[in-house]
Amino acid sequence: MKYKIEELCEINSENISKSDDIKYIYYLDTSNLTRGTINEIQKLIVGKDKLPSRAKRKVKVNDILISTVRPNQRHYGIIRKEIENLIVSTGFAVLSPNLKKVNPEYLYWYLTQDSIVNYLQSIAETSTSAYPSIKPSVIGGLEIDLPKLEEQKAIANILSTLDEKIETNNQINEKLEEMAQALFKHWFVDFEFPNENGEPYKSSGGEMVESELGMIPKGWEVSSLDKIADYLNGLAMQKYRPKEDELSLPVLKIKELRNGELDINSDRCSANIEDKYIINDGDIIFSWSGTLMIGIWCGGKCGLNQHLFKVTSQKYNKWFYYFWIKRHLDRFINIANSKATTMGHIKRKDLTDSKVLIPTSNVYEKANEILGTIINDIINLKIESKKLKAVRDILLPKLMSGEIRIPMEDGVLSEKN
Repeated sequence: MKYKIEELCEINSENISKSDDIKYIYYLDTSNLTRGTINEIQKLIVGKDKLPSRAKRKVKVNDILISTVRPNQRHYGIIRKEIENLIVSTGFAVLSPNLKKVNPEYLYWYLTQDSIVNYLQSIAETSTSAYPSIKPSVIGGLEIDLPKLEEQKAIANILSTLDEKIETNNQINEKLEEMAQALFKHWFVDFEFPNENGEPYKSSGGEMVESELGMIPKGWEVSSLDKIADYLNGLAMQKYRPKEDELSLPVLKIKELRNGELDINSDRCSANIEDKYIINDGDIIFSWSGTLMIGIWCGGKCGLNQHLFKVTSQKYNKWFYYFWIKRHLDRFINIANSKATTMGHIKRKDLTDSKVLIPTSNVYEKANEILGTIINDIINLKIESKKLKAVRDILLPKLMSGEIRIPMEDGVLSEKN
């Protein structure tokens, strides 16, 4: 049976008011929610912190959030667990589903299909506002053909199970990275790597010598970021657009690095660019201009755009230069922010000025066994998540269109003839 979304949901039904007795809020802006993943929630104390003027919309469990600005940037998600006093930006359309008519997860997956996102973007691009945007009523006017609630739930369970596995992988990777960074600091900053007796080196009286960075373990050397790795800047890809009938690759820009994946809106470049500018899963990418960040890319084969470095080394494993760059990243961000330009950046001289420590080969090999393994585990989980997303994205339109149906007797997928 067909329904309009507005028949299944209340839209922007609850807003915060002065009469609400709230001592604090958790605030979520559109930029901090992408493809269902929340990367930051601000806790703000009412009466102490300045609340953003857009902090208006009340949100509860099962609410679906869709940004009304630039829908193709996919700032959407569903609230799956209770967050007390969660308030979101007015940049979101907040959909509160009627649970007697529609399964919230099913509706969420329906609204996040490529076909729906592209339709909303096409409407947004006709708007007269400063940014491509839609009115919440556009979402409310969308039509959906609903199967029975039991089938909605079964379909949503399949898609959400894949999504939960992806989220579990993300959480494991966060913990692995935290653990690796803590270990890196313990060994290479605090100098508490195990000595020949398995005891913490510095606190057990390990011999230290003077250096330009202060006291360091005997046998260690001072070097710099540009000495331990090579930094290849990407191409101005507008000069390498694919010709007609030429094979092409998606382009890795800052947006893709931030999101950790490519999408249908990613630019394309010729597949015949030099091999050194082609990025593969596991490569270390460092954005040195605009939004400074470093990441382990596992979003698939692509071409490297300018303003991004591909970082490699003939001598050291990637964990070594990855964590040393991370140690200097905050300073790089401050340098970029101090530039009197619209797009702050760092220079190669800043890499030269960024000092690192080279341990003895014995300590390096011990660290390599642990940190090298952790980085490989992170990469493998990222690649697994990419494959799961591909499966989910293939199933999504087929399940929503009814091309694949779920017999409710046994819950086994069957394909419609």
